[in-house]
Amino acid sequence: MRRACLLFVITLSFIFPAIVSAAELKVHRLFGPESPGRYKHPASITQLDSGDFYLVYYGGSGEYGADTAVYGSRRKRGSSDWSPPKVIADTPGRSEGNAVVWQAPDGKIWLFYLTRYGKTWSTSRIKAKLSIDGAHTWSDPLMLAFELGMMVRAHPIVLADGDYLLPVYHETGNDRELVGDDSTSLFLRYHRATGVWSETNRIHARLGCIQPAVAAINDKDLVCYCRRGGGYEPRNDGWLVRSQSHDGGRTWTAGKETKFPNPNAAVDFIRLQNGHLLLVYNDSMNDRTPLCVAISTDDDKSYSYRRNIAEGKGSFAYPTAIQAHDGKIHVIFTSHDRTVINEAVFDEAWVPQAKPAGRSTGP
Repeated sequence: MRRACLLFVITLSFIFPAIVSAAELKVHRLFGPESPGRYKHPASITQLDSGDFYLVYYGGSGEYGADTAVYGSRRKRGSSDWSPPKVIADTPGRSEGNAVVWQAPDGKIWLFYLTRYGKTWSTSRIKAKLSIDGAHTWSDPLMLAFELGMMVRAHPIVLADGDYLLPVYHETGNDRELVGDDSTSLFLRYHRATGVWSETNRIHARLGCIQPAVAAINDKDLVCYCRRGGGYEPRNDGWLVRSQSHDGGRTWTAGKETKFPNPNAAVDFIRLQNGHLLLVYNDSMNDRTPLCVAISTDDDKSYSYRRNIAEGKGSFAYPTAIQAHDGKIHVIFTSHDRTVINEAVFDEAWVPQAKPAGRSTGP
């Protein structure tokens, strides 16, 4: 077992200048191009009931490489070492995509991921695997969504009635450089009594919206933030898209643009243990830098506190956020042309030390 967790405090301060300004933020390089699957993007993490952390990513020679597979790695409780990544999902003759790992309240661990059946993500389908032994072994794959273009990116949440709500999206366009404006976000609801997944209505937006991340405000009211659609050319009207549910996640409002800029990049959105909300996003209209966290203490009405966790030249993208058992916030993101997986760890108290946010003050 090698020591893959290297602390970027001084030697890489030119990449992560925010680190040297606050001892409460620590950024670790977890895996780089030397690890299996040179391309690593995106990554997902969860903390298991055992206290271990488990991380997954899809990797290979490139985003559309025929050799892509889903890899998994474990950091045992109390350790700083990650196990060598190993393949946990690989469809013969097909390419894999976005992977999400999550432990449900009954102890089962879900692995959600994509298999691509054509040349673009518009030909993807969502699959899942289950583990009942702490992510040491995995079941055969299950097909969750047969419709081409269905994809997954963010963690599910547990609803007030015990059902699970998995954020998914339907991507159109059949273009590697353009997300169709009719791309939509939606959710798959897992009914624990029947074991059946069912779809909600689809969320439409002006430029399309994909990769929703969801949090519950209370038992009935939920909010999701979505990445905009469109291309990657410079523009001054690309914003995060927001939708609401007022019936426990069963139906969703049309997507509305917010005051948060979005350079056609993924975000994450979680509810913290104290009820505060945390949004992780790229605070730029056209660049995937800086990577910023914003905190709402008033149920998504405003985001008075904001601070960058990675900034400078380069791309810091595809964040996944969790709050660990000890209250620490962990944000996983990629950098270095999608070859490096990083982990930022901080306390919520670190964020309000920054000045209140400017333009990104609320939805």
